[in-house]
This record gives sequence, structure tokens and C-alpha cells, in this order.
Amino acid sequence: MLLQATGITKSYGIQNILDGISLQVGEKERVGLVGVNGAGKSTFLQILAGEMSYDGGQIFKSKETTIGYLAQNGGLQSDKTIQEEMLAVFAPLIEAEAELRQLEADIADPVLAEDEKRYEELLERYARRSDWFKDHGGYEMETRIRSVLHGMGFGSFAPDTPIATLSGGQKTRLALARILLQAPDLLMLDEPTNHLDIETLTWLEDYLRSYPGGILVVSHDRYFLDRLVTTIVEIERHQSRRYTGNYSRYIELKAAEYESRMKQYEKQQDEIQRMEDFVQKNIVRASTTKRAQSRRKALEKMDRIEKPLGDLKKASFSFEPDFMSGKEVLQVRNVSVAFNESAAPLFKDVSFELRRGETAALIGPNGIGKSTLLQCLTGSRQPSAGTVNWGAKVKIDYYDQEQTRLNPKNTVLEELWSEYPMLEEARIRTVLGNFLFSGEDVLKKVSALSGGEKARVALSKLMLRGANMLILDEPTNHLDLVSREVLEAALIDFEGTLLFISHDRYFLNKMAERVLELHPGGVNHYLGNYDDYTEKKRELEAIALDEAEQAALKTSKAAEPDPLSADKSSASSYEADKQAKREERNRQRRLGELEESIARLETEIGGIEAEMTQPEVYQDYMALQEHESQLKEKKALLAAWFDEWETLAGE
Repeated sequence: MLLQATGITKSYGIQNILDGISLQVGEKERVGLVGVNGAGKSTFLQILAGEMSYDGGQIFKSKETTIGYLAQNGGLQSDKTIQEEMLAVFAPLIEAEAELRQLEADIADPVLAEDEKRYEELLERYARRSDWFKDHGGYEMETRIRSVLHGMGFGSFAPDTPIATLSGGQKTRLALARILLQAPDLLMLDEPTNHLDIETLTWLEDYLRSYPGGILVVSHDRYFLDRLVTTIVEIERHQSRRYTGNYSRYIELKAAEYESRMKQYEKQQDEIQRMEDFVQKNIVRASTTKRAQSRRKALEKMDRIEKPLGDLKKASFSFEPDFMSGKEVLQVRNVSVAFNESAAPLFKDVSFELRRGETAALIGPNGIGKSTLLQCLTGSRQPSAGTVNWGAKVKIDYYDQEQTRLNPKNTVLEELWSEYPMLEEARIRTVLGNFLFSGEDVLKKVSALSGGEKARVALSKLMLRGANMLILDEPTNHLDLVSREVLEAALIDFEGTLLFISHDRYFLNKMAERVLELHPGGVNHYLGNYDDYTEKKRELEAIALDEAEQAALKTSKAAEPDPLSADKSSASSYEADKQAKREERNRQRRLGELEESIARLETEIGGIEAEMTQPEVYQDYMALQEHESQLKEKKALLAAWFDEWETLAGE
């Protein structure tokens, strides 16, 4: 066990933040910590990291256990360069390397070589230090630094770049890179996917999946949680509950748990009502009074089940266009943007169209110009070249991820009322109530709001606008998991046209019907959602690889002295080799799919087995039978997948 926290409590004055939170992280375990904004997740991590005091409970950690903690938006503050800061992680190894160089110089000194005893001591010390240097990864230092920096998006940065010149998001990414290089026994990460583009996110997931230590992560990225964690700990109503499985499994288990508890509660309530009715009717009858008294005593002694609490109050809203647009909504032709005449364009020749009712996602790496392109569409920036044409009766509204369109001096109420002065205060308050602003909350200054609260204010304005064309820049940023699901439901029901930027792959999968991939030379078009896009990219990469192999073969054939005699055998050999490589790629791909499926199914089986140990299941014959049936079915499928994996792995 790397870390165990039991009954942790924390209050600010009379306000409870945490009330008996318990959590444990084992070696190599991946735990996701979830809950709505304000539930106390970041506070809990700070307590575990020793950066905040707590009022009650106990934390157990062995002295040998090392912890790496990344605070939310915890940027690296340093006056060093990138390379210097990364090398500082390996200070003991660098000192050992300097010592080895000195020892080598001493060993090569002919004067010292004359002293046989000292010379033997030098050789022995050199051997010991050399083994220690090798065993602790001294020869992999530079490779590890390059690999992690490249994976975290710093591959194009000069090693001597001063950290002080980086943006806030870049400093946070660099802080994460530094922690990964330190390789502590336990990684505690608070929203590590903030500021990451999809390519970096994918690299980080793969890195963390093979990380040798334990991981405790707070994240609102559902795709990330599904790929990484095997346990979810939920903080809700100041208390914690543990679920086996990834995020999707947690949602299923939580819903099933609530349904089961509600059934038990309703069953007991029916029994109580029957017993009370019997007592009321029979207590005064001489022939039945003893039975009635017995039941009354049973009622008094009964361990009553409390009614299970439902979901926390969540935002409730919809986007309803005031009127319908024409069929042709947007036409973008050869749009380019350069920040000055002498500079190379950020991107060029961007062309695409949108028709009424379409939903398209704009994706690409950080810095490619996605937000800049949206600014060209909304008219807040003029493109250097090309045209943007909007169709008939198109009413646009734009969601800015930085919330720069909110006035920090306004209260929440004033922010909406100033834009919609014709609406009654009661109507404004009702709208804000739907976005979880009630009572005195509406009198808070915008400047005092959290990121999630500002996002809800911006969405409330978006809802009142009545636009039939929504342009959204990272709409799920700052929103907790529940709010993201509410937003998705509202956008799915939206009858207008939607164009959005997002790094939230779960959101991309749920919403996107088309993917527009922005690159310096224009836009690539893909039908479908994010998974469809990644599958198509893999297919295109495989085709490109085949074409490269064919081109290499042609070059090789051209260099042969007697091409006529070798032509048939070369062609035959090439086709056989090409087919073999294709089959090997397919085999490797299927092996990967099976390994992911087996891991997921094992998690599901573990979840079912854990549920079967719960009193509400093993005391309910029907529920137990259903669980046993599911378990049998899943174990049969697991056996079949194992057989296929063993067959493929043995080829």
C-alpha cells in the first residue's frame, strides 16, 4: 500500500468541505478522483500532499514512498532553462558522472598507477560507482529527457529556452514533464490534461498506462479516465465512495446501486405500511391484539432503510433558435492568416462548407490557429486572404473559451440583464437558477467567480441569444463531469448548426458528425466522430507505408544490373512481402484490440464480483441470480478472447 487516508475531515469555519473521506492507493494502482466542482477534490489532494492541514482522520504513508504532486495550473517557476531544469532532476546521477570522469582521469595518471594499493582502490571504487550509475539509469538520462519533452509538446523548443519566457499553460506542462522524469512511487495529478492538445494527451495516456508506480488523478476528461484508471473514488456530499472500474463502469455501477437501494427502500416501506395497517386494525380486538402488539414491537425494532439520495442538482438548459436559417449556412474559401506581411502564414488555403443542421469539430495541435480561424468566422479578425460567406437568415453566437466577453465588474445578474434589458428580473433569475445560480449567488461579481461558474454564466447568455449557428471554442473547459453531460444533452437536441473546437475526446465522440483537421496548408476533412477520425488516420498511414515500401522497391529494382531476369521474381517477392507485412500489421492491431478488451472485461468481472459481496445483492435472490448470469456470460467471452489472443501471439 503506497498511501492510505481514513476519515479525513476539513472545515472552513462552519462550512464542511470533507467529512470522513477515505481512500487508498496500492502499488501500480490507477485511481480516479471525481466529483462536481467545489466537492473538495483539490483540497483533498493538497492534504494528501502535505500542503494543507486537516481537522480529523489519519494518513498512512511509508517513509520510503516518494510522492510527486502536480497542482491544478501549477506552473513551474524557475530562472533556469528547460534543459537545466530537467537535468536538475538527475542531480545525483550528474554528480556520479562527474566523479566517474575524475576517477577515469586518476586511473590514467601514471604517477597514481605506481601506488598499487591506491590504484586497486581506485579501480574498485570506479567499478562500484559505474555499476550504481548504470543501475540508476545514468546512461538513459538524455534519452529520457528528450522523450518526455517531445511527448509533452516541447520537441521544437531550444534546450536553452528560459522557463520564465513560457506561457502559463506551457509552465504547467513543463511541471508535469519534470514530475514524470522524477518517477515517484505515487503520482498525484490535479487536472493534468488541462492545456494539452490531443496528440500530447494521447502520449500522456500511453506513458501513464505503463508507469511503474501508483497514480491518483483528478480529471474531468472522461476519455482519459476510461483509458487510464481502474478505480474511481467519488466525493459527493462531503463523503467518499469507491467503485471498481473506469469512469464508464462507475456511471453504470452508481446507477445500478441507486436503483437497488431504492428498490430495497420501497420494499421496506411497503412492508412497514402493511404492518402499520395491521396494527391499526387489530390492536383493539381481543382475538388479535397480541399479534398486533408483536408487530408494533417489530416495527419499533426495525432497522429502517433511509431513502437513497438522488443525483445532486444539475444545470438544466436548452438551445432553441429563434428562427431557422437557410440551407447553406457557411462557405469558407481559401482563407489564410499571417500576423504581418513579412511573416509566414499561420495557416493558408482553408476551405470548407456547413449546411443547416450539421455538427462539425475543428481539431489540430495547440498553436495551429484554431481559435484564430473562429475569430475570422465571427468577424473579430480579418483573414489575410480568402473569403468567409454566411448564408441567409443565419444568427450567430460565439462561445469564447477565455470568457473575455464577460464584464468582470458586473454581478452575475447584471451580466445577463445588461444584455437582455427587456426581460423581467424574475425571468433572468429563473434562467440563472437553471444554471445553478440561486439566492445571493446572482449578486456575486463576475471577477470573483471560478472558471466553472464563469463558463455557466457564458452558457446562460448563449441560451438566451436564440442563435441558429453556434460557434464554440473549448466549451467543456472548466465544466465538471455532470455539467459536461448536461451541455452534451442540450447540444444534441439543438436544431441549428454547430461548429466547435475541443480537445475533449469524449465530447468529440458524442457530438461530432464531421471532423475538420486544421494544418498549416489547409483543412483535411473526415466523416464521423473522433474514433472514426483516428481509424481513418491509421488506414491512411498504412497506405502511405505501403506506398513508401513500393517506392523503395522500385528504387532498388532500378539499381539492379539485370532487371529483366529479376523482374518476375522481384514482383512476386514484393507482393508476398507486402502481403506478409499487411497480415503482421493486422495481427498486431488485433492483438492490441484483444488486450484492451480483455483488460476491460476483467475490470467488469471484478466489478460484478465486488457487487455480489454487497448485502443489497447477496440478500436479494433475484439480483444475485442476475449477477451470476452476467458473470458466467462475461467469463465465457473472456475465455474465448484469451484463446484467440494465445493463437495470434503464438504465430
